[in-house]
Amino acid sequence: MTEPTLDPATDYPLSVHRRDLLFTPNGKSIDDITIEAVVAGDIESTDLRITPDTLRLQAQISERVGRPQLGANLRRAAEMTAISDARVLEIYNALRPNASTRSELDAIADELTTEYDATHLAELVREAAEVYERRDILAKSE
Repeated sequence: MTEPTLDPATDYPLSVHRRDLLFTPNGKSIDDITIEAVVAGDIESTDLRITPDTLRLQAQISERVGRPQLGANLRRAAEMTAISDARVLEIYNALRPNASTRSELDAIADELTTEYDATHLAELVREAAEVYERRDILAKSE
């Protein structure tokens, strides 16, 4: 999807003003998500998950109203949609203070970049590794 340029004053909330941009991971329009469709069995659980495109659109709105940190979080969330829940939890646990060595965190950052093209997440992990190193809260190598 080519990301349109949004105007927060006219396009937000997207679910009201830009429904044409909102789709499920299976490609259904947000307008296809109805009680009738659920009862008929036409809606799968995956249809209720947010898509990376929607998260990036929300990020754009956030950034345009002066909330860059929220925008960055939403961009990282968009990248996370490609990663299994189990792996996200493993990475979360690895980011706890004293849980990982510098090389382990660097390896996670490399994995995020190469396997998932998750450059924003990789940057966050590398930043955490630098901060943990300065604060001496990295795990010690065995």
